[in-house]
Amino acid sequence: MTATATHHPPTLPARTPPGTAPLPNPIPRSEIIYPESDGKPMADNTRQFTYIVTIQGGIAALFADRPDVFVAGDLLWYPVEGNNKIRAAPDIMVVFGRPPGDRGAYLQWREDGLAPQVVFEVLSPGNTVAEMTRKFRFYEQYGVEEYYVYDPDRGSLDGWIRRGEHLEDVPEMAGWVSPRLGIRFSLEGLDLVLYRPDGRRFETFLELEQRAEAERQRAEAERQRAEAERQRAERLAERLRALGVDPDTLEMD
Repeated sequence: MTATATHHPPTLPARTPPGTAPLPNPIPRSEIIYPESDGKPMADNTRQFTYIVTIQGGIAALFADRPDVFVAGDLLWYPVEGNNKIRAAPDIMVVFGRPPGDRGAYLQWREDGLAPQVVFEVLSPGNTVAEMTRKFRFYEQYGVEEYYVYDPDRGSLDGWIRRGEHLEDVPEMAGWVSPRLGIRFSLEGLDLVLYRPDGRRFETFLELEQRAEAERQRAEAERQRAEAERQRAERLAERLRALGVDPDTLEMD
């Protein structure tokens, strides 16, 4: 009996249904770009800007001797590797457990997986309720422990602290002390004032410069007073020598 060969139809490549574009290959994680700017300004007005830089600078100065505290302002934070659409740019963020230094963006998976523990937002008239709701949900979902929102125009201050999986209201912000930062919050009129653990208030760069200038003037006045005293003593010594008295042998009472 002659064996009959079995013929199989050739395997054809899968066809894409009409009108459907073929699915693109996923982009490798190593090739995903995480932009360092969202195209938005850091602040919408001078008052908001002043508060942002004062809070950021004050916290950075407070922890200047700590090699494990990173403080940034208006830096894009990407919490999820492989997705550059999930991001936020807090006005100020503080990360305990990460070294200070320059960064183009905060890529959490490159930072030992640590999320910022403390976040501040300073509102401007351009912020909407929908935008701030999205930010709250983002910070709640991705692990922020303390979240503070200050509105300079209304003089309102709100805070939330993490309890388990959720951020819960701080019932009274006046006199509140941040568990992480140790700073005290105070509303003086419409103005937010922050106090360091040693009682000193956060100051603007202008206030710091004015205080430094006042200290320089005080030191110069003290130098001039000491110089005048030295010259007076020298003149007295010269008179004594003219009278035949050695001033170095005189006993001082």
